[in-house]
Amino acid sequence: MIDIIPAIDLIEGKCVRLTQGDYQTKKIYNEDPIEVAYRFEDCGIKRLHVVDLDGARAGHIINYRTLEKLASHTSLRIDFGGGLKQDTDLEIAFASGAEMVTGGSIAVKSPDIFFSWLERFGSERIILGADAKDRYIAINGWQETTQAELIPFISDYYDKGIRTIICTDIGRDGMLQGPAVDLYKEIKETVPVYVIASGGVGSTEDIRQLDEAGIPAVIVGKAIYEGNISLDELFRLVS
Repeated sequence: MIDIIPAIDLIEGKCVRLTQGDYQTKKIYNEDPIEVAYRFEDCGIKRLHVVDLDGARAGHIINYRTLEKLASHTSLRIDFGGGLKQDTDLEIAFASGAEMVTGGSIAVKSPDIFFSWLERFGSERIILGADAKDRYIAINGWQETTQAELIPFISDYYDKGIRTIICTDIGRDGMLQGPAVDLYKEIKETVPVYVIASGGVGSTEDIRQLDEAGIPAVIVGKAIYEGNISLDELFRLVS
């Protein structure tokens, strides 16, 4: 069964969601992310995807206190991203309880730093964030689309040691209209990485389609918060 990873996106320590990375679309779902995490844990969820949206905009880690609370008050395995640009950002994230971190923009703009993280912490703790707009890598909170093609970008990093990626199809993110199943299948068939799909999931049927396509994991956010996927359904999917 596909691994379901709920997302908690943080602005000012609150649980929010954006649509297609646009901060103007911010919607607060809960002012206490710990309460949200407890609900996920009660459903049998084992892992959490946490994004520091303040950090992504500022270029350095900000919501590490909330990360620390999530890690210390639950048994969830947390992967953390958003604004990780320097060694000290990673050190703070790991010290605050993150088990893994995700680097996206840094892997494009400062590959030497990203390589050093991979070498220092190992491929089991460093995830490549490969966010794409029209099959090209997008960075800086998705505000800038690069000339780097998605699959060659992933393949190049696989050759350098990356074994896990989170791939978000930006055009589908927050739209609840279905994930880019064919794109994830193509990645999986081209590069032997562990693919975590993200963006567009709007129903349990979307999750089943990814599972049938052999995609090992999926991040689910807005579909849960908007009630498209209930906690009871989440429990049944995980059980």
